[in-house]
Amino acid sequence: MSSENPPTAVETVPVGHDGVRVDISERPAMTFPGGVGLVAFFALLALGVWMLVALPGTAKTFSLLVFALSIVALSALVIVQPGQTKVVQFFGRYTGTVRTPGLSTLVPFSTRRSVSVRVRNFETNRLKVNDADGSPVEIAAIVVWQVADTSKATYAVDNYIDFVTVQAESALRHIATTHPYDGSEGVGTSLRGSTDQVADELAHEVAERISLAGVEIIEVRISHLAYAAEVAQAMLRRQQANAVVAARTRIVEGAVGMVDLALRKLSEEEIVELDDERKAAMVSNLMVVLCSDQPASPIVNTGTLYAS
Repeated sequence: MSSENPPTAVETVPVGHDGVRVDISERPAMTFPGGVGLVAFFALLALGVWMLVALPGTAKTFSLLVFALSIVALSALVIVQPGQTKVVQFFGRYTGTVRTPGLSTLVPFSTRRSVSVRVRNFETNRLKVNDADGSPVEIAAIVVWQVADTSKATYAVDNYIDFVTVQAESALRHIATTHPYDGSEGVGTSLRGSTDQVADELAHEVAERISLAGVEIIEVRISHLAYAAEVAQAMLRRQQANAVVAARTRIVEGAVGMVDLALRKLSEEEIVELDDERKAAMVSNLMVVLCSDQPASPIVNTGTLYAS
């Protein structure tokens, strides 16, 4: 008799942002005023020159050590331009970020990587996706963004610029598939009729996707929206048909109101007494005149509606 081993529980790994482990956040780097480094460099340089000239014989070899120290002091200087930062790494460890513009003195032998914190923008490619109704549409968006956490932008992702671009297009595809191009009779959220709402949803989704890279979204706007070429003509005819139906509905509503007003005025002011048959004839004539696309040709009737 064979025995089967009981099934073992499968260990699941969380996905999404909860499954990402980025144990790093931006902090200020330890810096000194730039003048400290400059003074140290020129002082060591002057001392080395003096030792080279003034000291006799073998003592001059100490001047080489002083010159080496002056080079070390020079390597500690860093210049940060406005809108730029320096991410400082010392022997493979992140030590901080320099955001103060100008000349600063850092720890010698540290490596620095420039990261721009200026506002950037780009336009996504024109993506062809199916909307919520299954109709193919072309859509593109302009994304305005800025680096908020330089350490995550540097170490959490491989290339934060490519990361933002890909995630923005992915979010745009997802949002486009959750809404129809046109709302049914103007009710509900649609890509064309609710552009601001769709852009707001897109901004929040892009911001959520790229937050782990230390990037924040400032604004997202839809820059292009149209039916795909293969269905554009059919959708145009449908829009024209909907417009004609809506116009006809409006005309009929207005005509009915005008006929009702005419009948009530005739009755209230006792201009003429109309029986049901004459009222029906009058309503028919007025509806034809008011709802016709062509100007009506009046016919003067001098007889009677009743057969003799």
